[in-house]
Amino acid sequence: MKVSLFGVTGVSLGKHKVKDARLDQADKLVEAKKKTYAQVDVVGEDEALTSDAIVVSEEGRLDLILKDLEFVETRLERTPPEAEKAVLEKIKAALEGEKPVAAAGLTPDEMQIVGAHAFHTAKPVVVASPEELARFDEFLVRAVAESGYIGFLTVGGPENRVWLIKRGATAPEAAGSIHTDMQKGFIRAEIIGFADFIAAGGETQAKRANKLRLETKQYVMQDYDLTNFRFSK
Repeated sequence: MKVSLFGVTGVSLGKHKVKDARLDQADKLVEAKKKTYAQVDVVGEDEALTSDAIVVSEEGRLDLILKDLEFVETRLERTPPEAEKAVLEKIKAALEGEKPVAAAGLTPDEMQIVGAHAFHTAKPVVVASPEELARFDEFLVRAVAESGYIGFLTVGGPENRVWLIKRGATAPEAAGSIHTDMQKGFIRAEIIGFADFIAAGGETQAKRANKLRLETKQYVMQDYDLTNFRFSK
């Protein structure tokens, strides 16, 4: 996952840990050699259009909206086709109301009409307070969630680890985030819901309480599922 900073200072670029306290909870319940947080790539505003999400201050949010508004106005001045013009006018109205493109209420067909244009605010824009920016790696927990991503856990042995996937990903797709061979040879996923895992006091206890489920290829992953994939090599 790539996160762009727009109008944000004091945060170093590069890889940042997503310091979710739920991994800390899991690490206390399951012994492993190390604890590995999920990571995101933090980049500058020059990569905003190719990022999965943009982090801004409140002032930066307005600047971002203004950037898109300037683009729309320039495009309208060039007399685009009527269908495109209608969609751009709809986007312009949203932006003038200080709403992002993502909140303009575009239909799939309308989105396709302007699909060739790259709007900053069509992607998730997460506003961070100065206090949150001071604890950036903790703030990333919220930023990741608001950007349409979730995590799942693998525990025990070498490491207790969180893996990031897009919300709505299936079990095979999640397996592929670990290794493509696991997705290709996917057989099933052994799942323990995070709440059940915590309530039981650990993985072994959850299994004894019959909280482990066997899920197939159609299973849609839930946030912080404790997961073990079975696959053919």
